[in-house]
Amino acid sequence: MRRVFCVALSFVQLISFDCILRLVTAQGVCYGQNSCLKGFALPETRSIIIDTDPGQDDALAILLALASPELNVLGIIGVAGNVPLHLTTRNIRVVCELANRPDMPVFAGADRPLKRALVTAEHVHGSSGLDGADLPEPMMKLQSQHGVDFLVETVMNQPDKSVTVCMLGPLTNLALALQKEPLIASRIQELVLMGGGFFEGGNITPAAEFNIFVDPDAAKIVLTSGIPIVMFPLDCTHQVLTSQRRIANFRALGTRIGAACAGWMEFFERFDEDKYGTDGGPLHDPNVITYLLKPEIYGSRFINVEVETESQLTRGMTVADWWGVSGKEPNVTYVRDVDADAFYQLLLERIATL
Repeated sequence: MRRVFCVALSFVQLISFDCILRLVTAQGVCYGQNSCLKGFALPETRSIIIDTDPGQDDALAILLALASPELNVLGIIGVAGNVPLHLTTRNIRVVCELANRPDMPVFAGADRPLKRALVTAEHVHGSSGLDGADLPEPMMKLQSQHGVDFLVETVMNQPDKSVTVCMLGPLTNLALALQKEPLIASRIQELVLMGGGFFEGGNITPAAEFNIFVDPDAAKIVLTSGIPIVMFPLDCTHQVLTSQRRIANFRALGTRIGAACAGWMEFFERFDEDKYGTDGGPLHDPNVITYLLKPEIYGSRFINVEVETESQLTRGMTVADWWGVSGKEPNVTYVRDVDADAFYQLLLERIATL
């Protein structure tokens, strides 16, 4: 880890580069022409919109984004998925207040898939979607603007190819946005999403991963939109398991946020531990944010991915042409490998700063 000496206020501390970034962005110290940071290149800030359906793993992804000064979170949109919309939007605000960010704009998006009845996952995430931590009801209000309108307006009004969209749940809101204003496809810098699976099969049916299964019609629209897409399927996320040692590291932070993260992971992992017989369960959604911060810890291939929308047997299956046998044009950067230790190290270090 790079370390520098920095004079902050009236004392000298030996602090990490990440801590310096926090001081610069949050405290306003070590800044200016005569700053101790002179000669150090700060990372460029990347503007993102998060679309999510919390979910314990979604909550950790949101915390990671809010703890990362390289990311400028323009707003967070709720979608129906793991739990209904009124709970996902509640849970986003719970997480924002936990991170001391009641200023974050939060929007309600779609309350149902494009064409189908909503399927939820309380059997995994609990009745609230955030079971495992006892947190107060949020005080911050939802924005009055619909989340889809916010997405379209932001992408169209920000500089071209300056906004990255991070999708942690079903792709309904982005599909609706594309239908409303197709021009956003050419203006989005990158879409990074958690969804799909091929080598690992599915987690809601033998063939389908939950996010894609909930709204395969939306997924089809998104995957054929021409937006540059990075996909984190189960093939990757099943490698980042919440072991007891890793959970203990979060609890050892000795903070309210650390305890909440540990409680969420303990609740969330029980389902997958029973199913897979592993020490811990996969922590899916934070990979989307980690990729923006440390893409070098991932391995991927640019391939063609299509979504099955018709078959009752394989609805929501992502057909990933890993070996290039179809001859079809690639449309997705499909992430298959990850350095799990580096993933958890970054997640722990960043959340420790909140």
